[in-house]
Amino acid sequence: MKIVSRNEELLRDALSCLPQPSSRTSLASCNQLIRFEDISAAAFKIQCGVQKTPCMYSRLSKQYGMDIYLKKEFLQYTGSVKERGVLYLLMSLPQDQQRKGVIVASDSNFSMAVAHHASELRIPVFVIMSTSTAPARVKMCREYGAMVISYGTTAKDSQVHARRLAQENGYLYLEEEDSAVYLSGLGTVGLEMYEQVPKLDAVIFPAGGHCGLLAGSAAALKHLNPRISVIGVESESFPVLQQSLKAGHPNEDQACNNHHFYGDVSGVCFGSNSLQLTGKLVDKVVAVREEDILISMLRLLEYERATVDAEGAIGLAALVAGKLPELKGKRVAVVICSGNLELHLLQQCIARALTLDNRVCRFSLVISDCPGDMSKLLEVLAREEARVLDIKQERTFVTSELFTVQVTCTVETRDLIHTAQLRNALLERYPTTAWTER
Repeated sequence: MKIVSRNEELLRDALSCLPQPSSRTSLASCNQLIRFEDISAAAFKIQCGVQKTPCMYSRLSKQYGMDIYLKKEFLQYTGSVKERGVLYLLMSLPQDQQRKGVIVASDSNFSMAVAHHASELRIPVFVIMSTSTAPARVKMCREYGAMVISYGTTAKDSQVHARRLAQENGYLYLEEEDSAVYLSGLGTVGLEMYEQVPKLDAVIFPAGGHCGLLAGSAAALKHLNPRISVIGVESESFPVLQQSLKAGHPNEDQACNNHHFYGDVSGVCFGSNSLQLTGKLVDKVVAVREEDILISMLRLLEYERATVDAEGAIGLAALVAGKLPELKGKRVAVVICSGNLELHLLQQCIARALTLDNRVCRFSLVISDCPGDMSKLLEVLAREEARVLDIKQERTFVTSELFTVQVTCTVETRDLIHTAQLRNALLERYPTTAWTER
């Protein structure tokens, strides 16, 4: 029996007038109606291949004045929600194409998901990565079961090579797009959240250029309950989705940052289907600063023991930044969609977040180079319960009077109030204390 609702009419209106996409060597993405039954069928078909991740009440709720539930999609096998769309996409391929194999060209979460699930389905899979790809990602992709080939110095070089191999060998070249099949797979997140958290008021998703998760899940949620507010969050530095919605078409001219920290958050808007669905079904799109994303990553690590990347933390960042005051006292679900952050970046991000959160600070002062003066400074720090992380002393290049030493201390405090107390105590004893601004 076909289920028709006003939301399906909205979907039909959103997609019926779109032009056909340009021809690719990848899977053709037909601009067709994404029906609720399609998302339900995807959920049934992929249920044995992906995790039904928990959507748990968070201890952060009290801090931000609302009931927060975190949908922990970073617990998927490859650490990303992209597995849902990828698995449904691969399972929908004709058998002859499954025998020939597929090929992708990037080091993104999408490629990782293709490598894993194609191997599980015994589909030959090839991943072309540039020589600048982090060795850890190359190793991981091989462990998932893909044949990894390093080629070219840029992502474009890898893509050109992958397309050539696809044409010569009959492989299907896959790249992340917004076909109805892929969006239906991603939309299963919305279905699960609706089942797991009763009486939802709002759901927050990462947005940016790759807004397939937002669009597909919005289709499911708005069908089930049109009163649920669906909100997308993107970076202020790369407001790709907001600019594309304003222009009425995907904005391919938006300058993007290729730093691995941003991941898909800074990608170009890749499809009219997702864009039109977002414009019809998503209630609000907000932008957050990089600083808010870093603090969100810190909150998730401390309160949820969740190690996530920028894409995974950006939804919570909207609450951290106070961008959604209308949700106070409401029941809100936040999708934590990705946890693939390289170790060296994790270290840098947490160190920077502690500084932004006023929990690591640095100051300099000049004391007499006499026995006992350093111990007096340390006594002040101990009395104020500041944890000393680093101390440096400079005697040679001090511009003050002779026989003095410039001391630079890096200390850890509990919070902003504790930092202010320490600052006042030091200024009282050492009036020339200079604080390093963030």
